[in-house]
Amino acid sequence: MINMTDILETIKMIQEDNLDIRTITMGISLLDCADSSIDASCQKIYDKIYRLAKDLVKVGESIEKKYSVPIVNKRISVTPISMLVASSGGDPVKYAKTLDKVARDIGVNFIGGYSALVQKGFSAGDLELIKSIPRALSETDFVCSSVNIGSTKAGINMDAVKIMGDIVYDTAEITKSKQCIGSAKLVVFCNAPEDNPFMAGAFHGPGEPDCIINIGVSGPGVVRSALSKLDNTDDLQKVSDTIKKTAFKITRVGQLVGEEASKALGVPFGIIDLSLAPTPAIGDSVAHILEEIGLEQVGACGTTAALAMLNDAVKKGGVMASSNVGGLSGAFIPVSEDAGMIAGARSGSLSIEKLEAMTAVCSVGLDMIIIPGDTPREVISAMIADEAAIGMINSKTTAVRVIPAIGLKEGDELNFGGLLGYGPVMKVNTMSPLKMISRGGRIPAPIQSLKN
Repeated sequence: MINMTDILETIKMIQEDNLDIRTITMGISLLDCADSSIDASCQKIYDKIYRLAKDLVKVGESIEKKYSVPIVNKRISVTPISMLVASSGGDPVKYAKTLDKVARDIGVNFIGGYSALVQKGFSAGDLELIKSIPRALSETDFVCSSVNIGSTKAGINMDAVKIMGDIVYDTAEITKSKQCIGSAKLVVFCNAPEDNPFMAGAFHGPGEPDCIINIGVSGPGVVRSALSKLDNTDDLQKVSDTIKKTAFKITRVGQLVGEEASKALGVPFGIIDLSLAPTPAIGDSVAHILEEIGLEQVGACGTTAALAMLNDAVKKGGVMASSNVGGLSGAFIPVSEDAGMIAGARSGSLSIEKLEAMTAVCSVGLDMIIIPGDTPREVISAMIADEAAIGMINSKTTAVRVIPAIGLKEGDELNFGGLLGYGPVMKVNTMSPLKMISRGGRIPAPIQSLKN
């Protein structure tokens, strides 16, 4: 049972340590909106999303007032749109504009699911949607897009990897007048989860129910504050235990919000994603947690070990507080959204190569990294392939969300504003992987895929 005692002990966390519920995300299946007419399908989509989610923002705001818990974002995720394109044909951007309109009318922050799942190959609708992503993201404000190009079971679709290098670049170029914002709303996954509430990678997987509520909690500042009270002589076991206890308290708040939202909306409660999601605000940084553990600056030797301990302790503490844990769950390391990561990138302590190593032990992957605008497309594809390989071999979710800063070079800065933040253009190794990327085909699944 959740009671007010669980909430009262978090008041200080909310007031002083930036604790918030990062998102309430309503997942909606659109499979019953498929139609041979794209216009008819779009109308069904608008009607269903509006009917189910019209009160989402109002309910979120009422819970905020009732418990004084900030809920930063109210979002929607939908069935991968490529599945509907397979039925209707036509210009997929019509779907994007429909999603954008209903998101605007309902008042949510983002809507995710302009997506395709192509880890083993392309089926009807997939290529059409993927090729439309640059235009879709340039002509909408709230739509987010994702493509899953690999998995532990299927291997890596290198034809899709090659295409996505082009798509990432083209999306940045077509939105260059808007700080290349399009690429900040596009994620390329390996092992994408079906119940992820966080953008830009959220979509409502085909294995999910018709409608569901998922919660994304946050609280890097809370964890850092708890660690700051430890003595410098306390060993790492005590550090880990402190993180676990703090994650438990954070998750209990998420559990309460999820149950309240589920009841008010008449929609089943799905999962809590335990991920520590930073913001550019000072005091709300995963990098600063690592520095509190004992690093001079994020990127130093020992960063990967500290992050591995943090990620594991967050999951252990959160799982004890809820039986509904899913999504990504762990610690995010987006560069432009984390004040400590930004500082590390600026000083040179944090490189893309170190970030890649860190992704082997944390949630997601190379996230919100700004790269030079003249980075070759095949290099972007190779970055995607490297991250996918880490996910495939380690049976974990990895992803790439890089932003080619068109017209900018290493050392310049790009500012998106809001939660997406700002950051320096980071150095990229441009030794050519063109021959490898041009081969195409599929990197086979690892032998562990046969462990059944």
